[in-house]
Amino acid sequence: MTRAFRISWLLIYAIAYLVFLYLPVLLLPLFSFNDGTIVAFPLKGFTLKWYAQLGQQDTLLQAMVNSLIVGSVTAVMATSLGLFAARAYVRYRFTGRELSEGLVMLPLVIPGIIVASSMLVLFISIGLKPSLTTVILGHVFVALPFSVSIMKSAFDDFDQSLEEAAFDLGESVVGTFRRVTLPIVAPGIIASLLVTFTVSFDEFVLAFFLSGNSPTLPVYIWSQIRFPAKLPNTLALGSLLLLSSVLLLLIAEYFRRRSIQSSD
Repeated sequence: MTRAFRISWLLIYAIAYLVFLYLPVLLLPLFSFNDGTIVAFPLKGFTLKWYAQLGQQDTLLQAMVNSLIVGSVTAVMATSLGLFAARAYVRYRFTGRELSEGLVMLPLVIPGIIVASSMLVLFISIGLKPSLTTVILGHVFVALPFSVSIMKSAFDDFDQSLEEAAFDLGESVVGTFRRVTLPIVAPGIIASLLVTFTVSFDEFVLAFFLSGNSPTLPVYIWSQIRFPAKLPNTLALGSLLLLSSVLLLLIAEYFRRRSIQSSD
């Protein structure tokens, strides 16, 4: 009886926690179909006009293009660096390995506002004006820990005898890496690309400080929510971004698990 009572309370707590956490997110798409401009119950009616108006806003489309460019370049750069860093951490033991790995993971615990303001001062001091380039550099710094974590899980159970067999058959280091290593860890690479793209695409603080006159989509959304008349369009856009982020993360998790299974 006591055990059943304890389990039921744990279940109630888990459900209440999930409702508290995700209910505000679920209200976002709900209000995006509201026919009124005021975000409040009761809803005025059902409409798709806010979604239809998204394609008519040139500034929004340009911000979307900026975010896609930044996210794509960031994903490629962070995954490339994370691939070789994770391989070094898993395969080799060298002086300063723990310190190096700790420094790579440091962006996960540093407040974003500190990173953003420090990078802004650094880039201005070396002559780099705020632009998409500075945003990319900042996002690579923030996304790299995610890439390293994913790629480490891909390399953890990697069978080194496969590479040794390729060496015994006369294959070069580069050829072995290209023909043996990369195909096996490819699901991890895809997962890293998707996760780092999502991290970059959704990031706001660094983009706000470093984008200058080329705002990314989160910065554009922030600029619009200050105007009540534009709030419904922002809700519609936010709903589409929420759906896209969830899909990307689900696909990334699928490839991450495939990477672990292929290494077993």
